[in-house]
Amino acid sequence: MVTIGFILCLVAAVFGMPLFVVIGTATLLGLVFVSGLDPACIFGEMYRLASAPGMITLPLFIFAGYALAESKAPIRLVNITRAFFGWMPGGVSIVALVACAIFTALTGASGVTIIALGAFLYPALTEEGYDEKFTLGLLTCGGSLGFLFPPALSIIIYGVVSQVSIDQLFIAGIIPGIVLVVILSAYGVIKGLKFHKNRVRPNFRESMKALKDVAWEIPIPIVILGGIYSGLFTASESAAVTAFYVVIVEVLIKRDIKVSSLPKIMVGSMLLVGAIFLLVGTALGLTNFLIDQQIPMKALAFIQQFVHSKLTFLLILNVFLLMVGGLMEIFSAIIVIVPLIIPIAHGYGINPIHLGIVFIANLEIGYLMPPFGINLYISSFRFQQPITKLFSAALPFVGILLIALMLITYIPQLSLMLIK
Repeated sequence: MVTIGFILCLVAAVFGMPLFVVIGTATLLGLVFVSGLDPACIFGEMYRLASAPGMITLPLFIFAGYALAESKAPIRLVNITRAFFGWMPGGVSIVALVACAIFTALTGASGVTIIALGAFLYPALTEEGYDEKFTLGLLTCGGSLGFLFPPALSIIIYGVVSQVSIDQLFIAGIIPGIVLVVILSAYGVIKGLKFHKNRVRPNFRESMKALKDVAWEIPIPIVILGGIYSGLFTASESAAVTAFYVVIVEVLIKRDIKVSSLPKIMVGSMLLVGAIFLLVGTALGLTNFLIDQQIPMKALAFIQQFVHSKLTFLLILNVFLLMVGGLMEIFSAIIVIVPLIIPIAHGYGINPIHLGIVFIANLEIGYLMPPFGINLYISSFRFQQPITKLFSAALPFVGILLIALMLITYIPQLSLMLIK
């Protein structure tokens, strides 16, 4: 009966039942009928989650991201990147990648980036002479680039679920995130040289104007990273400073957001917080059940019978996570898969911070993997193009990102060199 119940939960998930309901039902079945534990432990996990110091970062950063998305910050972001990178060969493609990465990091949502920035990046790229296939692939790929940069929600959720320092994860993601952006930018430069794309001539006056326009938003990542890296404040304190600063800038200084609009932004952002809280709480209850049944240890013993090399395990892990990223939304994947993977990876001596960066890098690339990668469908909807066309457009970018993924996976120092 329990097996049938688990199968029905999987079927319900496939047909669209909310994931927290599926996970919660599966957890209750396991706790009551298999392990005999008190189902109240689910609510105990929710209480522990609510009182965890790292959780306060979640609503504050989400609110700040929502406020930035509602302002004209995306337009100013594109203008400043174009002013400083547009003169280079393939400069407009670099503009698109940098703008998408920063915006995704600040808002925490890949789909929002494609929809919000695609409105003016797509015509900007086509006006510069880039072919449609390259433009579609670039914007589809760019939407998920920011998941490794602070204050990305993916890093926060991973830190909460894995109980790894969010401060250290923020710092660890910087260089791997830059590697992904740089390797794709190099591809854009090569395309620019090959096809002699038009370039924007350097213009000191326009550059200074763009810099002046974005002067109030530039300190946001500096405050987050500088404060954490210097030890001046923690990730939680950084989140509070960021949320307060964004409100002051966008409401009182830039006046992009009316005071009357703040309640709507708060409600929208807190709905996402509530959804994540339910997911994480029920998933931690499921983790208790799995640990009680010694599932991770049994899985480790089984894998070690066939996989003796740490390098081989990392390769298998990459393939598995790419499949997961292509099938599941990144937050759900972190919540469901991380508790199972961490004990196994620990058995192979993998640094938990490095594991977190590898995990997130895989999932963000999985967003682009045919046939189910979510960014493909969002781009298909946004740009009114057949999904098969998006498959073809994304493939070169996926291939380049897989090369970068190998570097991130097999050179742990890329993730660990900045950590004190």
